[in-house]
Amino acid sequence: MESMGESQKHVGVLGLGRMGAALAGALLGAGHDVSVWNRSPLKAGPLLDRGARLAATPAEAASADVVLSCLSTYDAQRPVLEAASPKVLVNLTSGTPEQARGVAKWAASEGIDYVDGVIMAVPQGIGTPAAQILYGGSEPTFAAQRDVLEVLGAPVFLGEDAGLPALYDLALLGMMWSTMAGYLHALALVGTEGVTPAQFAPMASAWQSAVGGFLPGIGEQVASGDYTTEVSALDINAAGLGLLVETSRAQGISTAVPAVLRELFDRAVAAGHGAHAIASVIEEIR
Repeated sequence: MESMGESQKHVGVLGLGRMGAALAGALLGAGHDVSVWNRSPLKAGPLLDRGARLAATPAEAASADVVLSCLSTYDAQRPVLEAASPKVLVNLTSGTPEQARGVAKWAASEGIDYVDGVIMAVPQGIGTPAAQILYGGSEPTFAAQRDVLEVLGAPVFLGEDAGLPALYDLALLGMMWSTMAGYLHALALVGTEGVTPAQFAPMASAWQSAVGGFLPGIGEQVASGDYTTEVSALDINAAGLGLLVETSRAQGISTAVPAVLRELFDRAVAAGHGAHAIASVIEEIR
């Protein structure tokens, strides 16, 4: 491990799953003094070989300047945090906004400086600029620990609501899962006629990029509440979804993905939005 400079700190890492191990590895690579704790100490082996210190207890790891918690669930995390009682906590465990706010409330009652974060990257991306991490909670704590957080990925502070990062996380993941489900349905559909993923992928990627260009305009319509359009009305798109469901059934594949969207779009049409833009569907979602 490199010698510690003035900006380098003692960092404790609680949890050594794939993501926790990646966080600890990035910190070691940047020359920080890293203590790690995990229920199964055997997982610490590769990190110890790189200079990490093994903490026998969460409290021992929490003697660090700042503690990162990255455990499997909030239920698994709570007793660990209570046993650790860190001075400064950056919580990177995935959960709901309400769970994050609950830990923030507990931290405040214990006099712990608290920041909640969500990692918008896979473990292999940690320590690179491509890894974006969203934070919320104490702004002074975020600012004081920014040197550590920048090692992990590009930090984005969303505000003092500790639940906001989790809300963004789930909203963005929802987009990802919907996109992937739509793509898998498309592959299954064209695959019924022998079209391979390799043949279809370039067109799908280009189409997805074009669709991404629609998002700012849709957002403007939602913000204004003005859904008038001269481009593509909702009733035309609802009818298209009907054709997709019909064709999927005829080709012998599941209609589960498009059927849900068809039902949603049909409800919006029935509510009087047929001549409006697709953005009007948000009124049914709300």
